[in-house]
Amino acid sequence: MIMPAKGLDPEEVRFFSGSSHPQLAGDIAGYLGLPLDKTLITRFSNDNLYIQLGASVRSRIVFIVQSLSPPVNDHLVELLMMLDIARSASAKEVHAIIPYFSFSRSDKKDAPRISITARLIADLLETAGATHVMTMMLHSPQVHGFFNIPADPLTSRPVFHHHFEGHDLSSTIVVAPDMGHAKSAARFAKGLGIPVAAGDKERISDTEVVISGLVGRPIQGYRRALIYDDEIATGGSILELSRILIEQGVKEIWVACTHGVFVRGGLERLAAVPQITEIVTTDTVYIPPEKRHPKLHVLSIGAVFGEAIRRNYMRQSISDLFVFGEELPET
Repeated sequence: MIMPAKGLDPEEVRFFSGSSHPQLAGDIAGYLGLPLDKTLITRFSNDNLYIQLGASVRSRIVFIVQSLSPPVNDHLVELLMMLDIARSASAKEVHAIIPYFSFSRSDKKDAPRISITARLIADLLETAGATHVMTMMLHSPQVHGFFNIPADPLTSRPVFHHHFEGHDLSSTIVVAPDMGHAKSAARFAKGLGIPVAAGDKERISDTEVVISGLVGRPIQGYRRALIYDDEIATGGSILELSRILIEQGVKEIWVACTHGVFVRGGLERLAAVPQITEIVTTDTVYIPPEKRHPKLHVLSIGAVFGEAIRRNYMRQSISDLFVFGEELPET
């Protein structure tokens, strides 16, 4: 795992958070040994946002942390305004740290008269003033190419490896919900030294999927399945895949995802499946303590972002932190 290391000049750097996840922003700033500067966010009587950064950013390197989690559109406008404020106040660099980039699901024109929204948002971030974007586990890898400014998609695999290495992995197979995430699941499974399979999924709508079967290694003979996905919202894909796994003899299921959005009762439906004994996610999306189920484990990714920011600041390579990179060495 990554060990904390400092190196940023607190006189040269300013660190701010939007309202989506101040706790994660504080963890990242704490890893770097920096204070989290204040941000005033209020609303006018007509519901327009009013935002003021609480520290001077002139000629400084500015980091703004904001996940695009529900309410997504409010959080997006907050981020765009904060980027514009920093640029207009003569910041030297403006880094948008977006742990959860929800619009990466809108990556193609697969119906008439629709927007490729991921590309639109990438353009808006640049127009607002971002000189660099850092995010984690894009739903569609090609979204990386939508940015005309440097963009770093980080991986959450190290924190999941650290968590599951303490488990009994005998008779366990990693399963991706669909072929689109099979390569990512294969990297994850390789790090744990266990086999991998994938679901043959067809998405009918935002809430309905059909998985006709599994491809890759046969599932028969494995007692446990570790379902590995980038994002869970309503949980429909995971429920359908779990049904198939149980029908094929799997007795226990662990679920792991980077972005635990868990809307419309998704977490409760997953937790209600007796064979699902553990649900693991990271804190890219804030989940209030009162909404956390006993089966849910939330892993911190503050150190991953903190280390990537530190290396970027020190002009060091961060390729081993990329979603498509090699695993981090133990230190």
